[in-house]
Amino acid sequence: MSLEQTWRWYGPNDPITITDIRQTGATGIVNALHEIEIGKVWSIEAIEERKRLIEWEDSNEIPQKTGLRWSVVESVAVHEDIKTQTGNFQTYIEAYKQTIRNLGKCGIDTICYNFMPVLDWTRTNLEYLLEDGSTALYFDFSVLAAFDLFILKRPGAKKSYTEKEIKIAREKFNKMSKLDIEELVDTILKGLPGTDTGYSLEDVQAALDLYKNIDSEQLKKYLAYFLEEIIPVAEETGIRMAIHPDDPPRSLLGLPRIISTEKDLSELLNMIDSPSNGFTMCAGSYGANPDNDLVGMIERYGHRLSFTHLRSTKTIEGKDWCFYEADHLAGDADMYGIVRALVKEQRKRVAQGRADHQIPMRPDHGHRMLDDLKKESNPGYSCIGRLRGLAELRGLEMGIEKSL
Repeated sequence: MSLEQTWRWYGPNDPITITDIRQTGATGIVNALHEIEIGKVWSIEAIEERKRLIEWEDSNEIPQKTGLRWSVVESVAVHEDIKTQTGNFQTYIEAYKQTIRNLGKCGIDTICYNFMPVLDWTRTNLEYLLEDGSTALYFDFSVLAAFDLFILKRPGAKKSYTEKEIKIAREKFNKMSKLDIEELVDTILKGLPGTDTGYSLEDVQAALDLYKNIDSEQLKKYLAYFLEEIIPVAEETGIRMAIHPDDPPRSLLGLPRIISTEKDLSELLNMIDSPSNGFTMCAGSYGANPDNDLVGMIERYGHRLSFTHLRSTKTIEGKDWCFYEADHLAGDADMYGIVRALVKEQRKRVAQGRADHQIPMRPDHGHRMLDDLKKESNPGYSCIGRLRGLAELRGLEMGIEKSL
């Protein structure tokens, strides 16, 4: 049995259609109801309508099954009030619990979520030009520092950096044109959940201010409280919660980050010892920290793994925290070792008779290439680059399966 091959779809407004996805060979869809405001309940009616769009093709007179299923929700966003335990946080937790119940009633069993303050993911260039002419997502910590210190001008920002980092950031900023600054701001704001509703730098600063008195230990306590509230509901409904690691796995803009290392993951799993309290192995996020042993993490914690993102980053030599999204089988990640560990974990589950024996995976963050360079797409989620990644990963998995 192969890993479940899934594809992230952004819903009806995604330029890549369900008809397109059927041709990739994927059988599962990773989706979320992005149109519903963060903190609101996902109704059964809204969930079922999205399931229908995924599972049925209506272009013909007689609807036909697509052969796809809604495998994973990514994600049910966690309201900032929950992460800071301010405002109406308990009301938002109750809404989150009801959404879990509704998803369970609709037959969806895996929810990927994160507990990253303010920013869901951060890059400093969405169109980094590679030697072959394709483009990739790119992160340069010194450019983010320039944004923080000289564009956002966050109060007290200098305390987050060394003198050397400030010097490099100033040099980067001094070379930026007005257009460069506008593009950088737009790029960073794309990492904010609900960006389509519009954010300003003032909005970003207001969001950062919520965390002025919250350090990593306090944020962990708030995460533990959240889990104590939702995991019993997940257990009742057969849902597996799969936390996504910080992206990238380090503090940004003075914010605490608490799911960046193997130690963080171990602490998370020990907060509540339950199959419903699991994790997403994002090879790109964990792999951006060279201290993380991804193969070992799968071997040690694989029984709690509910979902995996397969991608690889490549660190720019001589630069700290500077990387781009590499080809899926290239970069710094040991993709052979990662997939082999996943295959072995899945075989172990089959032998144990686990109902959740099949592990869903998706190719993450493909390059923009070929005709996709002329098309609009969500950052990192063009079609051809991910299709190439899925084909490579499918072949790698098949070779591993036959060799074991």
